[in-house]
Amino acid sequence: MKIEQIYTGCLAQGAYFIVSNGEAAVIDPLREVQPYIQKAEKTGAKIKFVFETHFHADFVSGHIDLAEKTGAEIVYGPGAQTGFKAHIAEDGEVFRVGDITIKALHTPGHTLESTSYLLFDETEKPVALFSGDTLFIGDVGRPDLAQKGDLTMSDLAGMLYDSLRTKIMTLPNDVIVYPAHGAGSACGKNMSKETSDTLGKQKLFNYALRADMTKEEFVKEVTDGLTEPPQYFPENVRMNRDGYESIDDVIERGDQALSPEAFEAKANQTGALVLDTRKASAFANSFIPNSINIGIDGGFAPWVGALVPDLKQQLLIVADPGREEEVVTRLARVGYDFAIGYLNGGFDAWEKAGKETDSIISITAEEFASHYKTGNIQVIDVRKPDEFNSGHIKDAENLPLDYLNDLMEEFPKDEMLYIHCAGGYRSMVAASILKSRGFEDVVNIEGGYGEVAKTDVPLVS
Repeated sequence: MKIEQIYTGCLAQGAYFIVSNGEAAVIDPLREVQPYIQKAEKTGAKIKFVFETHFHADFVSGHIDLAEKTGAEIVYGPGAQTGFKAHIAEDGEVFRVGDITIKALHTPGHTLESTSYLLFDETEKPVALFSGDTLFIGDVGRPDLAQKGDLTMSDLAGMLYDSLRTKIMTLPNDVIVYPAHGAGSACGKNMSKETSDTLGKQKLFNYALRADMTKEEFVKEVTDGLTEPPQYFPENVRMNRDGYESIDDVIERGDQALSPEAFEAKANQTGALVLDTRKASAFANSFIPNSINIGIDGGFAPWVGALVPDLKQQLLIVADPGREEEVVTRLARVGYDFAIGYLNGGFDAWEKAGKETDSIISITAEEFASHYKTGNIQVIDVRKPDEFNSGHIKDAENLPLDYLNDLMEEFPKDEMLYIHCAGGYRSMVAASILKSRGFEDVVNIEGGYGEVAKTDVPLVS
């Protein structure tokens, strides 16, 4: 038997490939399924099951494509209703994979159909729990995503309390917990950077598993401080539940090389959003007017999900040459399936063609310090509220990037706005969006708060 965790940092997501004696199972696969097929071929195994812990909100799973390509059976937990063929497991149902077995444990709370999968080795010893979003390392899943009708967040939190204590905390302490997410995911609020741990250690250190915790205390602590979920979550749930277009078709549509002339014509004809995925420094120097910058080397897919409201928005891609298919694939991971082409030759081709360009002023922290001393300047901090509250520039306004689309109109378009985040990635995203919406005088502060804090600019902590 072999268990392989396949962790994707951009989404802070863990998928799992399990193989035993010629048979394999995949748990919570990503949208692009070829890597799992290749693993099966390499080990000489046939993928028998695709286990889904729940209807994911933060990414589109590869369950449908993987089942169609391999003949594997899709398995969901009790109560799941799907728009495609799937086996809906009963609580306690056991599935054999080679010489091992996997038992479905219905653990509602994060969502109603949430199910954890307990793996037993060849000796029938329980060795691993694939807990989905029910139990994370250091945290548990947020209980506010599946509210409907009279079912409240507190109701779901109460279900989660019961699931943890009756189904999970009763398991042996040496069982290894393999969750669906780690630090950085919006599916919880206090996840560890670790991506697995023993259940025994989690009972000691996870605040939500305290032995003396009442249900009322649990509900209060789990629901306290939850921020609004990203706007793309409900649509990802719908796609995972009802079905979606094949990833092969999505990539084929997006992987269309366009000359600068064809790229410009297509943008004008379709109203597509031009998404520039280069580094912030390269974008600041020169970019296609009205394009927005979300760098591929940062938290790319979740930021697209947070900032591009319509998942059906057509997208034209500017990328470093050779990374175009990667961009299209990572967009599809969060349900943005309508990339319709990319700029062949990258931005250099656009400049060589003599096309119109724009730029964003970007200054060092030291330069900002001298500007700040002149007085009466508008500083916009796009970090999260907890980052802002832990320390910020005196008189700065907090405009979290997540809420930029909703709150930007509160700021004047005829004043110069100095924008920063923690290190520079988010501030350039914000600056590009503001520039595309008519804010002409935006200035990006390179290095963000970390560099500003080294100057004599007054700070508030």
